Amino acid sequence: MTKELTQLGRAAPIPESPEKAVLETVPNPHPGERYLVRFAAPEFTSLCPITGQPDFAHLVIDYVPRDVLVESKSLKLYLASFRNHGAFHEDCTVAIGRRLVAALDPIWLRIGGYWYPRGGIPIDVFWQTGAPPEGLWIPDQGVAPYRGRG
Repeated sequence: MTKELTQLGRAAPIPESPEKAVLETVPNPHPGERYLVRFAAPEFTSLCPITGQPDFAHLVIDYVPRDVLVESKSLKLYLASFRNHGAFHEDCTVAIGRRLVAALDPIWLRIGGYWYPRGGIPIDVFWQTGAPPEGLWIPDQGVAPYRGRG
C-alpha cells in the first residue's frame, strides 16, 4: 500500500514551489463509506506577492474521500512549499482546494482560510466543491472570528 510513496518514511525537503510539490495518495480503507477527514494547519505561511512580507493563516481542510486519501506528509510538504510563494490570500486558499480536488477526486471538499490581519484587516476565504453530502456530520471548523487583542 505504501511502496509507491516517495516522501513518507524518508527525508524529504520542502519543495521549491507549490507547482513542484507532489501530493501523494493512499487507498481509502473504507471505500463506499461516507466519512469526513479534517486537516488543520494553524501555522500556514505564504508571501504577499507585492511586498514580499509573510502572511499567516489557519487553514482547515475538510473532505469526504472517494477512492483515495491524501498522504499527510505530502500534504504538509505541499503546504510548506507556500512559504516562499507570493500569492494573495484568495489565490492560496482556492488553489490549495483545487489542487486537492485534482489529486483526490473527493465526494466533497471545503477549505477555510482564516488569514491574520494585513493592513489591519483580517481576510477569511472559503471554498467548496458544492453542497455537502446529506446525512454526513460536518462539524464547525472551530476557528473563532478574529478578535484582535481583546
